[in-house]
Amino acid sequence: MIRYALAAALIIAPVTTQAAQMETGGHMGHDHQMQHNAGTGMQAAETPKEPGQGAFAAIQEVVGLLVADPQTDWSKVDIPALRAHLVDMNNVTLHARVEAAPLDNGYRFTVTGTGEVKDSIRRMVKAHAATMNGVAGFTYAAEDSPDGAVMTASVADPADLTKLHALGFIGIMTLGAHHQDHHLAIASGQSPHH
Repeated sequence: MIRYALAAALIIAPVTTQAAQMETGGHMGHDHQMQHNAGTGMQAAETPKEPGQGAFAAIQEVVGLLVADPQTDWSKVDIPALRAHLVDMNNVTLHARVEAAPLDNGYRFTVTGTGEVKDSIRRMVKAHAATMNGVAGFTYAAEDSPDGAVMTASVADPADLTKLHALGFIGIMTLGAHHQDHHLAIASGQSPHH
């Protein structure tokens, strides 16, 4: 019985620490942190930082930014929209099938799936092509297909074909490091997808 209580304490302690930090704006006194950790035998540096799941972490980060910003217009905030977008990202990243066909100046990516994955593909591919067209020397065109979407990525400089080949579909979807700002815009009710 004692073993189970100790295991529960080790699991619950980091969660309650994080919840308390969120309640106090992330500022807990050093004495309180040391006292809290003393019950678990852990040093402050050993407290977990990751919430355990990437989408949850992205939502938590955005919520923290919104809470910390006194200018947040809570009447426009839409965290469920951010969650839906993260579901789309997950579907496209992990469940879509991609066929790449080389072209003279780029690649044609046929991205397919069924059901919810197909819908996610259509939203993500079209949004990426519209938002990132011209970034990093690549131009994009996108269109729906019966099972998803087709995205054509073209390069102006033939030397960039090797980079495009190496990145593949999912690599070019990450270009521009725009996702973090994009997530904040979605959560703030300023989604470019509407």
